[in-house]
Amino acid sequence: MSPTFVLVHGAFANSFSFAPLQAELALHGHRSAAVDLPGHGFEATYPAAYQAPQDAAALATAPGGIKGVTLADNAARVTEVLERAKEHGPVILVAHSRGGATVTAVGNARPDLIDRIVYVSAWAPVDLDVGDYYAEPEMASVDAGALAGALAADPAAVGLLRCNFRTADPAVLAGFKEAFLADGTDDELRTFLNTFQPDENLDAGTSADRAQAATWGTIPKTYVRLSADTSIPLAMQDRLIREGDALTPDNPYDVHTLESSHLLWLVRPHLAAELLAGLADGGTSLA
Repeated sequence: MSPTFVLVHGAFANSFSFAPLQAELALHGHRSAAVDLPGHGFEATYPAAYQAPQDAAALATAPGGIKGVTLADNAARVTEVLERAKEHGPVILVAHSRGGATVTAVGNARPDLIDRIVYVSAWAPVDLDVGDYYAEPEMASVDAGALAGALAADPAAVGLLRCNFRTADPAVLAGFKEAFLADGTDDELRTFLNTFQPDENLDAGTSADRAQAATWGTIPKTYVRLSADTSIPLAMQDRLIREGDALTPDNPYDVHTLESSHLLWLVRPHLAAELLAGLADGGTSLA
């Protein structure tokens, strides 16, 4: 029976960013469902101050509906989707970037719903909490100012992360380009930024949400390395793979590599769709 791909987005993103990939998967004969985590997609808050002309002072204080949303809330949303998808056969759960923290938590709690987890340059925490990895040597090359320059509110004051992805500041846009899509065009970057939402929640998980051998570790797993990613550098991706393999040596990652920045595989999804279709078509076994 053909599997269903369940796709989980990263920070500030939503199901919309998967549309080109889903179209390619459909043309390969595969069904998919892209999840909007709580406070994302049409549940997102777009303050009036975010519209043009922007009101920076109002944007800095406007409330956002994602305040208080937790990793547990995210995991519950994905679990609901998996329960419905599993009624129709095997499920391949695919995560990108920060979405990896959510699917790891889901794998810890409900391995019975997942036939394979696929991390695409995504966080799969084992030895540390996600936030703590940022202080590690593998992340030293990451430009911390890329998002800092776009911060539109004090997280402590509004209870969420808020970025102005509609900025016209050339320095900030250049930082975005380097961090997200250095191998794409300026038009592709601006288009993707316009699919981002301004707000993200503050909860990236705790030690309780790290991968657990007894549950998560029983699920077949694939890691897709993005070779030109500067947001989660290749050195960190490889570290996450090593940690996962050390946790479950009898169930190591099936590893693939795409020549891509953090976002190009979504902007030009042909190769990623071929890779995923290969997993579904028997390139690796499904549990």
